[in-house]
Amino acid sequence: MNTLSSHVLDTTLGKPAQGIALTLTLPDGSTLSGETDNDGRFNNWGVEDGFAAGVYTLRFHCKPYLVETHGKSFYPHIDITFELDENGGHYHVPLLISPFGFSSYRGS
Repeated sequence: MNTLSSHVLDTTLGKPAQGIALTLTLPDGSTLSGETDNDGRFNNWGVEDGFAAGVYTLRFHCKPYLVETHGKSFYPHIDITFELDENGGHYHVPLLISPFGFSSYRGS
């Protein structure tokens, strides 16, 4: 069974990014949504049987947070597209953001 979590960190402040809306697009085109908690994390997609293998896109709606926190945002949103394997286990997609840069990787 595949599970999915995310964590957003504001590298300018060195703190978690709370309140960032997330949209996950599934391989069939349907979407799920959520919002990062006070520790910048989200993992409650409401999927009881886990995620099927396939290509997913996780959109981080970061502009409202970056404008409120830093006064500017070069990115209205950040999309990270990744592929889940059959029975790949837990997938963690962290995002490091600042008003003018971002980075991501497969976490644990």
